[in-house]
Amino acid sequence: MLTAIKILSFLVLFLEQHHPEHELRRKHSGTEERTILKVKEPYFSNSVFRLFLGGEDTCTLDPLQLHTLTSCGFNSSNPLIIITHGWSMDGVMESWILRLAKALKSSQLDINVVITDWLSLAHQHYPRAVKSTRTVGKDIAHLLQTLQEEYRFPVRKAHLIGYSLGAHISGFAGSYLGGSEKIGRITGLDPAGPLFEGISATDRLSPDDAEFVDAIHTFTRERLGFSVGIKQAVAHYDFYPNGGDFQPGCDLQNLYDHISEHGLHGFKQTVKCAHERSVHLFIDSLLNKDKQSMAYRCSDNSAFVKGICLDCRKNRCNTLGYDIKKVRTGRNKKLYLQTGSRMPFKLFHYQFRIQFVNQMEMVEPFITISLTGTKEESGDLTIPFKEKISGNSTFTFLITLDKDLGELMLLKFYWESSAVWRNMWSQLQTIFTWSNQVEKPQLTLGKICVKAGETQQRTSFCAMETDGLRIEEGQEKMFVRCKKNTTKQHRRSYN
Repeated sequence: MLTAIKILSFLVLFLEQHHPEHELRRKHSGTEERTILKVKEPYFSNSVFRLFLGGEDTCTLDPLQLHTLTSCGFNSSNPLIIITHGWSMDGVMESWILRLAKALKSSQLDINVVITDWLSLAHQHYPRAVKSTRTVGKDIAHLLQTLQEEYRFPVRKAHLIGYSLGAHISGFAGSYLGGSEKIGRITGLDPAGPLFEGISATDRLSPDDAEFVDAIHTFTRERLGFSVGIKQAVAHYDFYPNGGDFQPGCDLQNLYDHISEHGLHGFKQTVKCAHERSVHLFIDSLLNKDKQSMAYRCSDNSAFVKGICLDCRKNRCNTLGYDIKKVRTGRNKKLYLQTGSRMPFKLFHYQFRIQFVNQMEMVEPFITISLTGTKEESGDLTIPFKEKISGNSTFTFLITLDKDLGELMLLKFYWESSAVWRNMWSQLQTIFTWSNQVEKPQLTLGKICVKAGETQQRTSFCAMETDGLRIEEGQEKMFVRCKKNTTKQHRRSYN
């Protein structure tokens, strides 16, 4: 166990102490970015490009041997997707690469899928691999330029997908091309954080590298001493599933147990789970077209989990993954969503707004609700009150479900008695005859509204009973959808 912890500590210290800022912060002039691609002498590529043929089969492309493009079956009339992996700890091509390639081909048959193999440079100490990212970016840029010059392939039909360091490599490829025509799209899958966080946009993936850039951030937590993925926004649309923090199903709590049992491999697998989740979210968007995950623009994750950001007006929401709505804007947009722990990852987001009125005494209730829709029932849901209720107050919070309830029809509201009050009430009834006249704690509900993020439908609920909206501890109340009040949001918003 001690040895494993020392290995982990060494990795963390190595990344912190070997920060070559003088090498990474150096800005590259526009002349340097373009000169490399105008040189006509033979270009030696440090990377190997493999055209995916299906199954486990690939065919090696050599930009200097144009006949390989023909013999491998490259079709210049079809769009091109280039997948680029990240840093390698073991020098082996990871299995997710072929899974992504297969998912792309299953989603769209008429495309060229090329895999960038730069393992000879990636299987180095991390800082050395970082230094090689520009070199690999030039290799990809040279391949694209060759296709552009020899086959009149428009680079706007190219989509670069890079994971970890591969995300920044894809950005460098776009910046080296320059010219009047940019790469069509770059997708960064949890772009690497160490040695890239906080540096100039010219030295990492940025929105300037393609016509459209999107990024999915899945491991920006710094509990390990460094952030595996970059936290700052680097794209036109930056997605932060589950806050971009550690992901559901990835057990960081048992990290040391995993290290003790599996050694360095245990550390790798624990970190890889969250870091690589970005890849599997993207694959999910290809394989489950009917379960696309929707994300919502918000200032930060703490505001999002309060349920105040489920607004889709003015491009404030978008689809995570391959079928994103490509709207280029002048500033970065940060979007948040909750996901499940396994594929399909989609969750349905619901914003709850509960208004309490004329509350004289401060109350900290334990409340559960359940929803019934035209398709499904939610089951019991615990309301996460973070503070006591008093006066006139409105609480907003987010609930996520793994199923679509349909149009909301019925809401059950239950105020569960606390153990202390339940025991005291039982004793009072046993000892005193007047205990039935003692009033239990009460709440007066002013308004209950539920908004479904995916459909943008907002539903107000009205009490079924004639005794109004008062509820006592230990009581259950039923609410039905108020008449003629379920509409899609057009003008007014609760967000």
